[in-house]
Amino acid sequence: MTLARLSLTDFRNHAGADIAAAPGLVALHGDNGAGKTNILEAISLLAPGRGLRRAPLADMVRDGARGGFAIFAEVQAGAGLPPVALGTGIEPAHPGRRIVRINGAAAAAASLGEWLAVLWLTPAMDRLFVETAGNRRRFLDRLVLALDPRHAQHGNRYEAALRARGKLLADAGPADPAWLTSLEAQLADHGAAIDAARQRTLAALAAELTVQPDAPVARPLLTLVDGEGAAREAPHQPEALRALFASRRRIDAAAGRATAGPHRDDLSAVHAATGRAAARCSTGEQKAMLLSLILAHSDCVARLRGARPVLLLDEVAAHLDPSRRAALYERLAGQGGQAWLTGTEAALFADMPGPVTRFRIAGGRIAAS
Repeated sequence: MTLARLSLTDFRNHAGADIAAAPGLVALHGDNGAGKTNILEAISLLAPGRGLRRAPLADMVRDGARGGFAIFAEVQAGAGLPPVALGTGIEPAHPGRRIVRINGAAAAAASLGEWLAVLWLTPAMDRLFVETAGNRRRFLDRLVLALDPRHAQHGNRYEAALRARGKLLADAGPADPAWLTSLEAQLADHGAAIDAARQRTLAALAAELTVQPDAPVARPLLTLVDGEGAAREAPHQPEALRALFASRRRIDAAAGRATAGPHRDDLSAVHAATGRAAARCSTGEQKAMLLSLILAHSDCVARLRGARPVLLLDEVAAHLDPSRRAALYERLAGQGGQAWLTGTEAALFADMPGPVTRFRIAGGRIAAS
């Protein structure tokens, strides 16, 4: 999967930008605050979800702009397929509603995943292994989504049923048992589908990680654990989930939330070479494991979907020594597809193997370099 063209209108600090890129490596360099990460964020919004910053839509509109914002891309979704036009943005009259268009026709945001898979690694993710379970769950679900675009629909419907059940349990007076049973059946069906997709993704990643080269990364061992931190011994089955939710109505009503289920599961990681939990590893080891996951997952997507995802690597090169940086570039260039990298200095990308599309970003302006 590659972006042949990317156009931005009033997005972040870019009043208007038009970028033509070739397959291979795309290097963006410029000072801090120039707008490099904003370009990556725009690309991330061409996939389902809230983008790499998870920012409110209204915050993405350029300061001083009177309208909304627009992002457009011409995407080559796979070999032998015609290019597809993807667009997203907001209108001034509805600043909280995201608009999505595919080949000019209105579409749901979840449909974007059928045409484009995007994976990213940013400095803000460096503490993933020591942050909340919710952040790790979102990270895992993004990996799942790149392999299975239907995952977004199951996730949205599960969350909607979860909110409706929570509201019903919180309302004064006895809840309608039939309505609760119906909602819990929805939770069970979508929850089991979510869990199955997560398990398939972790199995595919485990297989890929065993054959990955060590340089320039560190190999993690991944496990899905429950809300108490215990390794999951069996997949969530619809029947068992229905019984679980039914048995915990009183507990969940008192807690004001659903206290068990797939939305409470967590991703556990261990450094394969040392056996240490990722949360206890050094910052450098944690970054290396994250990079390993992204690269292995890119290979999974390429193998299972027949097209490699677009990679967004924000300031990754600055954290690697020259030999590991060269190993990363060789690997990215050799695997095909398209990878967008940012850095403050052009020298970080001087030794990249081709083909490389290079841009200098300064004050929201983009120039080939």
